[in-house]
Amino acid sequence: QMDLCIEAFGTSKQKRALSTRRMNTVGNDVLTTAVTKAAANIIDAKGLTGLIQDVAQDDVQNISTFLPPCNGDADRPEDVYKFEDILSQAEYEALRVPAAAFVNITSEEITKKTEDKSHCSFVLEELKFLPADERSRDHKARCLWFLDTLIKFGCLKVIKKKHLMGPECPHIISRKLLKNFTSVTYNNGSVQNLISASMKAKITAYVIALALHINNFQIDLTVLQNDLKLQESRMLDIAKAMRLKISKAKGLQGLENNQNHKLGTLSLPLPVPKAARNERKRKKIN
Repeated sequence: QMDLCIEAFGTSKQKRALSTRRMNTVGNDVLTTAVTKAAANIIDAKGLTGLIQDVAQDDVQNISTFLPPCNGDADRPEDVYKFEDILSQAEYEALRVPAAAFVNITSEEITKKTEDKSHCSFVLEELKFLPADERSRDHKARCLWFLDTLIKFGCLKVIKKKHLMGPECPHIISRKLLKNFTSVTYNNGSVQNLISASMKAKITAYVIALALHINNFQIDLTVLQNDLKLQESRMLDIAKAMRLKISKAKGLQGLENNQNHKLGTLSLPLPVPKAARNERKRKKIN
């Protein structure tokens, strides 16, 4: 009725706006019809099963895009995902001050932190086994501090604070997190950093790579999965994309429901990449 009134009594400007809106509506309808028809043609040509397989393959490829640099020809496990590709020398040096709290931590403090859940489970467990050697102890403390920070960062969504991980976090580390592990988007005329699904996958991959260096190249994936708040299938997809060997292990004491845990081991020679996930999906579909 309002449109009819504008047609009969509206100003020239109102009539032009009405005409433009109607043309846009028609254009949108035509576009929707064309897209629907094109989608139907694709489904007819490839079949629903084929499309689902394509999506599964794309998902695997998307994961591989965000993995740390991998040296598949390495002679030692520590050279497959090199430590310097996870933390640069400058970043590693910057961790000395905040990690000092871990270097000097006592068993009583670990118990208190466990009760408070102030750090992730993987880090709290590893803090119980810091080396006695001063240099090795300092190295592991720095790695654990950054791992804990990266895991906490990965559980965020939109980054709003200037000191996003607290004032004790070195500026070079904050900059690394924003630059390497967030996506930039625009909202209400302002730039925002958010952790998209792909960035979450990237964070998970780097967490796995660093955890392997910390724990002699065998890690409890279920503990990290719980810390990162991921589904098991997603965690295993990323671990397999990183060419880890997956095995079962009985759940650690103190964890919920005494879960059956999955272990990830980086050993040489690396498993040959294969589309095992797609094959399982194909069997289920058929």
